[in-house]
Amino acid sequence: MRLLLAFIAIPMIEIALFISVGGAIGLLPTMAIVLLTAILGTHLVRSQGLAAIGKVQKSFNELNDPTEPIAHGAMILIAGVLLLTPGFFTDAVGFALLTPAFRKLMFEFARKRVRVQSFTMGSTHSASFHTGPANQSDRPSRSDVIDGEFSEVDPAPQSQVDKLDSAKKPTHTPSGWTKH
Repeated sequence: MRLLLAFIAIPMIEIALFISVGGAIGLLPTMAIVLLTAILGTHLVRSQGLAAIGKVQKSFNELNDPTEPIAHGAMILIAGVLLLTPGFFTDAVGFALLTPAFRKLMFEFARKRVRVQSFTMGSTHSASFHTGPANQSDRPSRSDVIDGEFSEVDPAPQSQVDKLDSAKKPTHTPSGWTKH
């Protein structure tokens, strides 16, 4: 229901803002503002997006929890979509999402509502992050042992190896495209 309200309310807000701003400053300045915010937003999203990718890679390399850098990257992506969408309201929300302090506030807001049970990286490193009370029985057990079955295969007798080698030899002269 909230999504439906957003799909109805946002275009209505944008239309009202376009009419108000266009009536106050005129058509060409309004169009210029929309174009400039798209260009500026694209530049900011590109630079902040590359920085966010670097932070995600750094958290993986240092085996830290990548949740916050990934969330910041997702918010930067959403900001890019909003800034490329023509409108004053979407531009305001997009520029707000490009502000690190606002992203941090949004991340903390979401973190209070989402419980991360565990985070595991690789086979030798494991870390669990709990945001609420958790029992020891909630944690998954971990083992470095892999069970498997095998059977030993006897090597082929030398007579079979000789037959295979002779079968591989070409019966024609090489074309120059392959080496035999």
